Amino acid sequence: MVLLAVRDPRLHTPMYYFLGHLALVDAGFTTTVVPPLLANLRGPALRLPRGGCVAQLCASLALGSAECVLLAVMALDRAAAVCRPLRYAALASPRRCRALAAASWLGGVTNSAAQSALLAARPLCAPLRLDHFICELPALLQLACGDGGRAVERQMFVARVAILLVPSAVILASYGAVGRAVWAMRSRGGRRKAVGTCGSHLTAVCLFYGSAIYTYLQPARSYRQGRGKFVSLFYTVVTPALNPLIYTLRNQEVRGAARRLLGRGGRGRGAA
Repeated sequence: MVLLAVRDPRLHTPMYYFLGHLALVDAGFTTTVVPPLLANLRGPALRLPRGGCVAQLCASLALGSAECVLLAVMALDRAAAVCRPLRYAALASPRRCRALAAASWLGGVTNSAAQSALLAARPLCAPLRLDHFICELPALLQLACGDGGRAVERQMFVARVAILLVPSAVILASYGAVGRAVWAMRSRGGRRKAVGTCGSHLTAVCLFYGSAIYTYLQPARSYRQGRGKFVSLFYTVVTPALNPLIYTLRNQEVRGAARRLLGRGGRGRGAA
């Protein structure tokens, strides 16, 4: 998806610009989560030092938080395209798109750094074992001990609420505006196009936010690692794997760009 968005001039639009960033987040999730998952499936329990576990936690939190914000930015972009088509070029200027993409990554890194620092400051009590395929925050919080644990956990919970529910509210408000705009349209073709461009994004939002909210918006003492690791599969592995299909199966522009790119590659090999 990133290659298509960069190489094909017809995809140099705000929607595909943000899709390229979403593809980078998904690639990061795949490279961070899938190797330890496969290692756990192949043999005995995986031994990971505390430093490596915190590094994996930082990476997964940063990517997940960035995706939360990025999905909200994409919802705003779709709302602007549907509700303000005449002003869309000005609202979604290249400079503004770059600023929103940078804010998504910065928000993800900031949230990850804050939560990882709070967790790293707390000692972990035996047994130092996780029934999980990654070092996930709710599972690690169950191992944390020491004084002041409740206060730190409340601070971390507030941060998780902010990074999940604020973007969720933006997405709901954006699609509320889209729904009103679509309802007011008289053209069936316009309605069909609006629903088509927003449907893929809504599917991705439901898959990602459903599993992420279940995992992170519950108290650590209520978290069950056996069930939690299967739910975590959806936002760490399943959603990144499905996103390319979700955004391309019904998208003629992306399919056309892929055919043009493959066609140029085939002609280049033939000429050689």
